[in-house]
Amino acid sequence: MSKQTLQLLSQTFTIHSLDCDADIPREVVNANIFFIAKTEDELSIVCPSNIKLDSFAAESDWRVLEVIGPLGFSLTGIMANISGVLAKAQVSIFSVSTYDTDYILVKQQQIDTAIKALKKDGYLVL
Repeated sequence: MSKQTLQLLSQTFTIHSLDCDADIPREVVNANIFFIAKTEDELSIVCPSNIKLDSFAAESDWRVLEVIGPLGFSLTGIMANISGVLAKAQVSIFSVSTYDTDYILVKQQQIDTAIKALKKDGYLVL
């Protein structure tokens, strides 16, 4: 399988944890990129760090590597391969998938290590 191309997004993101019954703030929905996941136990929102939310837990300073897609559903091992490369480099990740592609969030202080490891393994990082 050929290696995918990844693009580093310019902004930083924060991962928020809210009560599962919390309303989704309008600022989030109006952002150019955001991710929302809801379970019976929590509401998680990933949004640009310039959006301030009243969450009970938050992790800031995440950078996002977008796997350039669209990726077909028949493709296998994309996230396993990328996360494996980053695990070997001791880089912790938070991943999000959409219909078309995958996004890998890496803490700001580890982004250079992540990019170096990915490039060394044959990935193109823009």
